[in-house]
Amino acid sequence: MRTLLLTATIATAAALATPVIVLAQGTPQTVQLVKVDVMKVSTGYRASKVIGSSVVNEAGDTVGKVDEIIVGPDGKAPFVVLSVGGFLGVGDKLVALPYEQMRTDGKKIVLPGATKDSLKSLPEFKYAS
Repeated sequence: MRTLLLTATIATAAALATPVIVLAQGTPQTVQLVKVDVMKVSTGYRASKVIGSSVVNEAGDTVGKVDEIIVGPDGKAPFVVLSVGGFLGVGDKLVALPYEQMRTDGKKIVLPGATKDSLKSLPEFKYAS
């Protein structure tokens, strides 16, 4: 009985000590890690703080509200989904824009050149189910 337990323990330890290589369609996969400047990243804007924020134009007029931030299918380009028009969430329309079109000015999120009417004229965005 002790021999069986000892053999099982040694086999488990050997399995845990062996590096794991994941094969996808027969090709070994590796993960490339990239170092980031953590100080620079820490000064950015958290999505949880941006979502729900009002968006203004250069004149300070509120033109929409951030409904969501979506990372594009390529994993690189983020998009912002804005809720425009309506009153207290009734009758509003969702539109999507590249996040890079927006600017930050202190705690304000500015969408240069935007008006309520120009945003309402954009195609309606609908979340995929």
